Amino acid sequence: MRTIRLTFTTLLLALGLAAQVPEYGPAKGALVIQGGGAAEGTGIMETFVNLAGGPNAKIIIIPTAGGNRDAKGALIKYEEDKIFSPWKKLGLTNVHMLHTADPKVADTEAFAKTLRDAKGVWFNGGRQWNCVDSYAGTLTLKEFRAVLERGGVIGGSSAGATIQGDYLVRGAVAGSEIVMTPELRHEHGFAFLHKSAIDQHINTRNRWDDIIPVIQKYPELLGIGLSEGTAIVVKGDTFEVIGKWKVAIHDNTRVYQPWEKPYYVISPGDVYNMKTRRVEKYGTGVLTPAKTGVN
Repeated sequence: MRTIRLTFTTLLLALGLAAQVPEYGPAKGALVIQGGGAAEGTGIMETFVNLAGGPNAKIIIIPTAGGNRDAKGALIKYEEDKIFSPWKKLGLTNVHMLHTADPKVADTEAFAKTLRDAKGVWFNGGRQWNCVDSYAGTLTLKEFRAVLERGGVIGGSSAGATIQGDYLVRGAVAGSEIVMTPELRHEHGFAFLHKSAIDQHINTRNRWDDIIPVIQKYPELLGIGLSEGTAIVVKGDTFEVIGKWKVAIHDNTRVYQPWEKPYYVISPGDVYNMKTRRVEKYGTGVLTPAKTGVN
């Protein structure tokens, strides 16, 4: 009889744990997803650093979206001083760069091992398909995910925002104006944020409507359009908007009137539940920048 009780109790615990697993964001850790543009004065970078554990935490910068190979096929190299400059201004003491154009290199222990004790990973802007070409299906991508599993943080801006989604918006090699790529290899991002399609620069480049066809074709996805200098901070199935301006939510479960756009807009301070598709808390809409080292 005791064995039956223990088995039943174990089953209930397993069901309870399963119910707590997020559908969208990571079960542990956090995501900081920025819509491009300057982050100075927004508190976005400071929030990322705080989530990683502060200025002394080990943080890895991935510049790969900026370009993999030049016209002659040689690996594009990045100057550490330029890559690290905005982070050193925040007082970071343990910042590193990781970059390759070769997925065979990214699949090696020698390359990926530096991520094992990292507390944060940040993807710079550029073209998101470069990251796919370098890291998809490799040990390095596995170690990116492990950063979250340890309770760390993954962030990124512009292409570094879109790569965090499931469907890869603007993944076409031919140009960023192509919203839905014809290339099967470039249809999927790294899905740190599951069941999502993420666009950026929506205010400065008038991209408010651009991912409508994506959601029409894949209605199970949540579409997220990010203004410049604006980010969402994801924990589990909820996120908070921080920064300067607006986030567009393309929610196919919502009924829209014929005269309405098929999305709605939320503001800084708003807390949104991706699972219930509701705003749980409305903020002031006023920018209140965070400071590095302040939790």
